[in-house]
Amino acid sequence: MRNEIPETEDDEFDPYDGRPSKSQIKREMHALLDLGKELVELSPERLKQLPLSERLYEAIRLAQRTPSREGLRRQVHYVGKLMRDAPADEIRTQLETWKHGSREQTQSMHRLESLRDKLLKDDQSLTTLLEKYPHADIQQLRTLIRAGRKELTANAELRPGQEPQRKHYRALFQALKSLQEQSAQDTQTDTNSEDI
Repeated sequence: MRNEIPETEDDEFDPYDGRPSKSQIKREMHALLDLGKELVELSPERLKQLPLSERLYEAIRLAQRTPSREGLRRQVHYVGKLMRDAPADEIRTQLETWKHGSREQTQSMHRLESLRDKLLKDDQSLTTLLEKYPHADIQQLRTLIRAGRKELTANAELRPGQEPQRKHYRALFQALKSLQEQSAQDTQTDTNSEDI
């Protein structure tokens, strides 16, 4: 009985010499090119936070300044070529952290907006909020809620074309955001104290 080695183009390693197949090398090169394209779209501040060589950083910055389509394509390919020597896994990890971090921040902002709207509609929401954040400045919150409700009423009576006021509406949001951040810091401090 003869052992047959399946010969497919998608094999990760060439069974005869233990090296990656041409297809695998090509996939890896395309992945590095795609990663290079992502880097070209980042701001200089973000780029400086990544473990990039000076040569790679300058190549990316040149790609960002290249106006012609063909020139940009060539420069991006050059960036992809330089990515062979870069710590691609570390870079991918950091990019994922930034993407998911911003998604979580967006969700947090939506929750705060929803809470603000609830506070402006009914008083029970304030009671619930104070149960969650007992250290909150109740007087400040009541003042902001009252002013926000007056603002909403005044905005409802505006004629078409008049600009609605949002000063207290925004101030209430900022107060809720500060309350949430303070609570997160207190939790972090408590966690760090327990570790000592």
